[in-house]
Amino acid sequence: MKNIIKGICVIMAFNTIAMANAQNKESKNLSFKVNKEESKDYIPAYRLINNADGTCAFEKGRIPTLKHMNTTTFWLSNKTEEWEKNAHPAPRRQYVITLKGNIKFKVSDGSTFIIKPGTILLAEDLKGKGHSWDMVNSKEWERLYVPIAEDADDFFIADNGAK
Repeated sequence: MKNIIKGICVIMAFNTIAMANAQNKESKNLSFKVNKEESKDYIPAYRLINNADGTCAFEKGRIPTLKHMNTTTFWLSNKTEEWEKNAHPAPRRQYVITLKGNIKFKVSDGSTFIIKPGTILLAEDLKGKGHSWDMVNSKEWERLYVPIAEDADDFFIADNGAK
């Protein structure tokens, strides 16, 4: 009988420890921890700009997260027309956020860069010949257009530190 009681006590102790461990694991899963390597303060970006002579160039940089930007509307597109692939200036200052596709942009001097999902394009080349683009290893370009209010800050920070 003593052995049975000891066995029951051991099983109860084991179950108590197992339940405590399970509760501890559940509470760890419910807590929200931010790993510094996973937490990013910026989103990578490219900005299309006009040079003084009217040609188009680009800057590589970033846009800070959690900034409230002065915008009033947005729209989605997955359609492309051939004229869009020819050189053209941006119709307005706007963020172009790629949701699907890899897009190769080309500026006046022949330089190129590729936008993939997770990188923001800031289109500010409003004059001159503008830029051109083409899909790379993609059949479709899904994107979100977010116009920037007139005279509003675009929050772009060039990699060289200049704004």
